Amino acid sequence: MPDLDRRRFLFVTGKGGVGKTTVCASLALALAESGRRVLVTVQGAREGISSLLGTAPLGTSIIELHPGIFGVALSAGPAIREYGHMKLRSRVLAGAIFENRFVQSFFAGAPGLKEWALLGKAWYHSTETVDGRPRFDTVLFDAPSTGHGLDMLRVPKVILDLAPPGILRTDAERAWHMFQDPKQAGAVVVTLPEELPVNETEELVQALRGELELPIAALVVNGMREQIFSPDDRQALSKLVPQLPFGSGSAELALAAGVRRAERERSQVENRARLRALALTEIELPWILGGAATPQALSTMKSHFARGFASSRADPL
Repeated sequence: MPDLDRRRFLFVTGKGGVGKTTVCASLALALAESGRRVLVTVQGAREGISSLLGTAPLGTSIIELHPGIFGVALSAGPAIREYGHMKLRSRVLAGAIFENRFVQSFFAGAPGLKEWALLGKAWYHSTETVDGRPRFDTVLFDAPSTGHGLDMLRVPKVILDLAPPGILRTDAERAWHMFQDPKQAGAVVVTLPEELPVNETEELVQALRGELELPIAALVVNGMREQIFSPDDRQALSKLVPQLPFGSGSAELALAAGVRRAERERSQVENRARLRALALTEIELPWILGGAATPQALSTMKSHFARGFASSRADPL
């Protein structure tokens, strides 16, 4: 199991619709129960963490969502103003500069600045201290889906390649150093055992390993169904696929359901083999009847992470 309970920054990404936010919520619960103080950061107002944990919607100020779990919605404008206030050490001066419409127009048109404002704020909270101690033990970034998520991760590298020496470059360098350190950070790639998500996962892993050279903390395979047919049974039932749909009688409907289930299992087996070929540390999460947006479902998913924490703490560093 991966040492997710030892890393300070985890970037959770994957194809849209694979359950990234549910994974974030269940991972946050497991981390909090292991004694870590967790901050979940999300992009924009359309977030699902608060509804999963049964709290008020997130805003741009950090709020407590659950014992040991805090959350904040990242917004580029407020993040840039907050950054300016930290560096200028004057809220009045920062307001005069960052609320100027010409400055705002520049920020809106500067390539990558919005992405860095969001990612940089999330990273900053992983370095933040209170009375000499980390304010948060782990920061989870419920990141955008694959393409946008990769673009966001590219920004600090681009700043290092192109920006002149200064505050912006210094902070980007510090962030990039953390992101590349597998003891401190890593990407959590979420997928489903289905063809399209696996296709995108292969491309994402290739980009993280090759172009960006960033550590992958874990591959989370969500929505795994229990196998109820043997390989021979699946092969026999697959021969009936061209005959679908059958009649409307109860026997025909039952047979059709069996054929479709066997095909889903066949696809799951084939796509799991493709994912294993990536040679990543994997966590399987079960497919949950009725969906994962319930306290009982989150508790089930949380337990899969918690077992890994117990085993990783038992291993020597």
